[in-house]
Amino acid sequence: MNSRPNVLVIMYDQLTPAALGCYGSRVTQSPHIDRLAAAGVVFDAAYTNSPLCTPARYCLMTGQLPSSTRGYDNAAYLASTIPTFAHYARAAGYRTVLSGKMHFVGPDQLHGFEERRTTDIYPADFGWTPDWRKPDERIDWWYHNMESVAGAGVAEVTNQLLFDDEVGFHAVRALHDAARADDRRPFLHVASFTHPHDPYVTRQEYWDRYEGVDIPLPEVSAADVAADPHTLRLRAACDMERTPINEADVRRARRAYLGNISYVDDWTGRLLQTLESLGLADDTVVILLADHGDMLGERGLWYKMNFFEGSARIPLIVHAPGRFSARRVSTPVSLVDVLPTLIELSGGAVTDAVEPLAGQSLLPLCAGKAEDRTVVGEYAAEGACAPIVMLRRGALKFVHCPVDPDQLYDLATDPGERVNLAGHPERTATIAEFRAEVAQRWDLARLHRDVLQDQARRRFVMEALRTGVYTPWEFTPMRDASNEYMRNHLDLNVVERSARWPR
Repeated sequence: MNSRPNVLVIMYDQLTPAALGCYGSRVTQSPHIDRLAAAGVVFDAAYTNSPLCTPARYCLMTGQLPSSTRGYDNAAYLASTIPTFAHYARAAGYRTVLSGKMHFVGPDQLHGFEERRTTDIYPADFGWTPDWRKPDERIDWWYHNMESVAGAGVAEVTNQLLFDDEVGFHAVRALHDAARADDRRPFLHVASFTHPHDPYVTRQEYWDRYEGVDIPLPEVSAADVAADPHTLRLRAACDMERTPINEADVRRARRAYLGNISYVDDWTGRLLQTLESLGLADDTVVILLADHGDMLGERGLWYKMNFFEGSARIPLIVHAPGRFSARRVSTPVSLVDVLPTLIELSGGAVTDAVEPLAGQSLLPLCAGKAEDRTVVGEYAAEGACAPIVMLRRGALKFVHCPVDPDQLYDLATDPGERVNLAGHPERTATIAEFRAEVAQRWDLARLHRDVLQDQARRRFVMEALRTGVYTPWEFTPMRDASNEYMRNHLDLNVVERSARWPR
């Protein structure tokens, strides 16, 4: 067993853990993920630090919260001066490769990765910047709406299926290239799929896997709970009133969502089989995770953008052969914990990080050590009108926004978050303690001003850059076709010998 293992991070988009077999689903067909979980460390209380794609990925990559990186929303710029786990791995002597989505915005589309095998599926510019000065405005051309639910069903080709087919192909090829390369550095490969993110459309093959299956409806309907102000804002942001959804729509969307989980599970199986066939499995740590979850109709909400469990909780599985026994961990953890974990896996010490990190290494928990931890969350994107923060400690989750009533849930007794305990007299002291911690951790008035200023800057810059000749930032994968396969300046025997594995 190598003291500095290879690392394969398999990332999914908008995958709520409750939809996986290893997290309790009785209907989802995800055998490859479940098999990895059975032999790995499964984190039962893992969270995103910000329930939206770009902010979540910046938290993952940097080990920092949005208030530190200014990674507030899906058009947020990540400064090239902020170290990512790819920088740390590369500095430690790792070969770093990305296939798939990472939602980088700005001219730096690598952020420490030595290679990037695909373009991204979403824009790299500032066009998706929200405007909190206009809280009632819907930016219809890019905001979520309910068409993803109303139009759920079957298609052989979609924008997202084409992308993920490419991601999977290049991720498998990157592993083959690593095995055959003269470069013997250990690798950090990230395969980042966009499924099961909406729209809820899957291939017939995966739709058919759920034929005759009783697709469960949401456990908590909109009628079961009082709508908090942020929920009402999200319903308006998603334009729910214009597109009414019935029970058949919900079942169809959920069936397609499960189908797309099976689709990325198949790709996961191919990646794991590739590690096995190349003789790399025993020396590769595999980490499975998602950027955030999906409400899937719970509380009448869809997609993400809130701190309810369906949106904020994520799957997180660490499979490290010969290093950690299979176990389940109930301690709350989050995406910012991944960077310090990778620093330690690559042979470094978290104390050597160039700046303080918001997260802690997962390795002590993987080894069975009991620890008390607090998960911190921030949301400052569309659907909000002021910063929303979250603290998860033990079984309690506290959500605070300066313009909204507090929320407190006891997840041990109320996993569906039906009862907001913030108004209960017996919880007055607990609320006061959480409020004091919020005041200690954040200057929310200042953060609000910073978000507004950052939004204004980006909107102005975007408008200016669209005037005259527009130079896009989208990443274009570079291929040197003159040195691929067989060419007349290459020795055929050398080419065939070097391309073959095993030799």
